[in-house]
This record gives sequence, structure tokens and C-alpha cells, in this order.
Amino acid sequence: MNTKTVLTLADAEFILDRAQAEAEAHGWAVTIAVADDGGHLLALRRLDNAAPFTTFVATEKARTAAIGGKPTSFFEDAINNGRTAFLSAPMQGLLKGGVPVMIRGRVAGSVGVSGVAPDQDVQVAESGISALSKNPAWRRSGK
Repeated sequence: MNTKTVLTLADAEFILDRAQAEAEAHGWAVTIAVADDGGHLLALRRLDNAAPFTTFVATEKARTAAIGGKPTSFFEDAINNGRTAFLSAPMQGLLKGGVPVMIRGRVAGSVGVSGVAPDQDVQVAESGISALSKNPAWRRSGK
């Protein structure tokens, strides 16, 4: 039998807090979505002045990163380099800004961010994930 590590609501809130701090440090109005390993939304935070459509985009980026098992930049880059078949894939978040949370080589969840430039979206997502992996309480839990 296989066992897997998954994100808890506390993990999702921790990621949101750290990602929000990163966005606010730069004055970026974004939406941050955290999903489980199946791409299902665990938590969502739309910062002040983030456009309403960013909630949909961030959620889909998180979903795609989780079910695709790769950062969404992989899919965007593939499409931009001629692999247009990805456009027919059953995923809508094929833009940079979705990052899987990988634990021992497996997807435990994902983060999607929308609202600023693609590399800035990625920076916000990665800041939340990086903070989680460095959290002593989380590391003691065996994740």
C-alpha cells in the first residue's frame, strides 16, 4: 500500500500568509489559490485591488500544477515553442504562475497566483511553498 503526504488547511493558510507577505512587500495585487494533490481548492485569498477574474485564473493555475505535476510554466513554454496540442488538454491554467508542492517526489498540493507579470506570479507562489518547506513545525510532522 502506498501512503502520501497531503496539505492540510493549516498548511494552506501558512502558504497563503507567506505568499501574501511576498506580494504585499512588492505592492502586488494578486489572488493566491492553494489546491490539494487532485487540484481541488483548499484555500483562496484575493488581496485588495486584485481584479475579480484573478480568482478564476489563480484557481485554474493551481489545479493544472497539481494534476499536471509540473509548474504551469512547463505547459506555457511548450505551447509557445510549438506544442500546440496542449491547447486541447483538459486544463485551463496553462499560464505561468502555478507551482506544485512536491514532497519526496510526489505532488502534495499546489499554489496558483494571478494578478501581476508571469514571473512575479511565480515568485509569490514559490515564496509560500519555500516558507512551508522551511517551517520547523511542518518538517517535524514528517512531511
